[in-house]
Amino acid sequence: MAEPRIGKGVIIGEHVQLGKDIVIWNYVVIGDNTSIGDGTRVGSFCDIGRDVVIGKNCIIQAHVTVSNECRLGDNVFIGPNSSLLNDKFPHSKCLTPTVVKNDVIVGGCVTILPNVTVNENSVIAAGSVVTKDVPPGTVVKGVPAETMMTRREYESERKKFIAVGKS
Repeated sequence: MAEPRIGKGVIIGEHVQLGKDIVIWNYVVIGDNTSIGDGTRVGSFCDIGRDVVIGKNCIIQAHVTVSNECRLGDNVFIGPNSSLLNDKFPHSKCLTPTVVKNDVIVGGCVTILPNVTVNENSVIAAGSVVTKDVPPGTVVKGVPAETMMTRREYESERKKFIAVGKS
């Protein structure tokens, strides 16, 4: 089992479970009773709350907030400066955390409101505010986020973009 690589200034709470081959960059705070799965990467200046579950092989870029009790599945990508929230009326103490299921891409500067589930194989475009559940295999964008295409269409556009960039 490969030991986690931990950067400078990282604060890790009590009873935190770290899987193998994890990288946590500088100045990250991880709350009590949080679990982070094998192969996950956490960028600098992230705030990961207490009782959070993060799956395997996730990439969480810099300046991301994952509020208390949120859940992330496996193979989740979260772009920089994004927030997953958990309290509809702060400081109500009635937490309704965000759930992000497997194989989801969250662009940069996205806000996902409390009590929202982002279902499998979905994409959230950069700058979006997600106010309601995202169906599986859907790409959403905007404020509030609305459906723009399917994940299959997204992957087709992505391949075209990459092909043009290589020529």
